[in-house]
Amino acid sequence: MEFEKIPTIPTADEILDRSLRRAAKNKKLKTNRDLANEDFVRSVYSSVYDKLSDSVQKFPNFDELSPFYTDIVNLLFSIDKIKHSLGAIQWAGEKVREVGGAYARQMRGAPDTNALRKQATARISSIVQQVDKDLKYLNEARNVLRKLPDIRPDEFTVVVAGYPNVGKSSFINLVSSATSEVAGYAFTTKRIIVGHHEVGRDRIQIVDTPGILDRPVEERNDIEQQALAAITNVADMILFIVDASECCGYSLEDQLKLMESIKEITKGVPLEVVINKSDMKGLEGYRNMSTATREGIHDVVALLREYLASSPKNLTARNQPEIRE
Repeated sequence: MEFEKIPTIPTADEILDRSLRRAAKNKKLKTNRDLANEDFVRSVYSSVYDKLSDSVQKFPNFDELSPFYTDIVNLLFSIDKIKHSLGAIQWAGEKVREVGGAYARQMRGAPDTNALRKQATARISSIVQQVDKDLKYLNEARNVLRKLPDIRPDEFTVVVAGYPNVGKSSFINLVSSATSEVAGYAFTTKRIIVGHHEVGRDRIQIVDTPGILDRPVEERNDIEQQALAAITNVADMILFIVDASECCGYSLEDQLKLMESIKEITKGVPLEVVINKSDMKGLEGYRNMSTATREGIHDVVALLREYLASSPKNLTARNQPEIRE
């Protein structure tokens, strides 16, 4: 995921301190005062420009984000505001290079290069300080975005729903081909679980979304409602798990009411119900499994594979090469 590649964005003071220290160190090696002053200014503006430009370039192109990540980023921050800050920092980098270069050229043959060096340093510092708020905002965004779960829109995605403690994470761990990824949402205190089930050249992405699809709609706040929309937009199928033993703390009646609620707000997305811990209490008309004994797990996996087989994301059916990194 591209967000992981974003480095820490330094503050204005950090950029200036680092650039000035480096330039001062190099200046000591020069014996000619005027040349030393010119090199000092060139070193400062080059270092500042490089750091500002690098900060901008390491952010992904937000116009190329998938709808899921576009929704999530707008939910957490504002893509328009991030773009504005990136533009401000890009402007600052170009302006620093323009001003610094002009002062460096002016120093050639000037009677007082010390004064020009001080003026150049002050102008450069002023420009960088103008975008300090933008630098801090981008670093705040970076710290949150890099922790987002890696959900691939090009892969067939199953979103697992149901009340807490019904066996969702256990199911994902049982059917995943490798250790599930656990990542954080910035809009909830919960941790998302993403598992992957390999099917030849294809891969089923299985997602548990604690705090999003585990309680009635009326109990969700505005942010969680928007997150719900983002999650359901990426879902190719919803697997709703019911705890037949009711050990999860919710009655069968409440669980089935939640299922109907989710079905209503995710119209157009196939929803399948699976009864977990079915050895405790059976329900007619639904598939049964037990995450404790693994009974019925194979049948549920077969169901997921059936959905994958008919999906346009099925690489094998389309005879397409793998597109995972």
